[in-house]
Amino acid sequence: MKNNIEMVQRIDFIKAACAGKKVLHLGCTNYPYTEVAIAENVHLHLQLEKIAGELYGFDFDQAGIDILEKHGVKNLYRADLEKLDEVALDKTFDVIVAGEMIEHLNNPGLFLQGIKRFMNPQTRLIITTINAYSGMRYWQYFLRGRGGAMEPVHPDHVAYYSYSTLKLVVERQDFKVKDFLFYDIPSDQRKFLAWHYLFVNDMSVKFSKQTADGVIAVCSLQ
Repeated sequence: MKNNIEMVQRIDFIKAACAGKKVLHLGCTNYPYTEVAIAENVHLHLQLEKIAGELYGFDFDQAGIDILEKHGVKNLYRADLEKLDEVALDKTFDVIVAGEMIEHLNNPGLFLQGIKRFMNPQTRLIITTINAYSGMRYWQYFLRGRGGAMEPVHPDHVAYYSYSTLKLVVERQDFKVKDFLFYDIPSDQRKFLAWHYLFVNDMSVKFSKQTADGVIAVCSLQ
């Protein structure tokens, strides 16, 4: 694993890793934002469909799957990511994308054990999640935390991850972290943030990249 700190754009990194590869995309529908993301031409699964050699998608939200199927997307499976042994698919993949979903799981260990059946020794599992030490979120919390009641967190998130905690949770399930990176605020989201949040973010990452918006772990089977 690299020891230097590298910061990337999350979507660009994922697309580069998936180009021409056999890809499994977890949480592929982005429901309930599926229609909006498609309309704004930023839906990740549809972007991967254009560049991957072969693409499959898992998601638990049937409504999101229905929307994607109406747009002609194939190889979609309804799947509980903590019960992957129940999925009627017997394939392994070059790349598995687990983007912004591990922080939603009640039991990440069950997910990591279950995903192994779709991996071979060459497979790369790409896990992305928000950074527990994001400088911008600290500033948001400082300004409007109200004793914790106004924490700047998605209502469905049950965990925060950092370099140490994400590395530990995957290593406990016998994965090896091949690379670890940080990702900046996505360019398409910057327009929705107040200038002072962007200023704090940009100054934070200028001096310390490990305070960036999110983290990426590229993992393989040991």
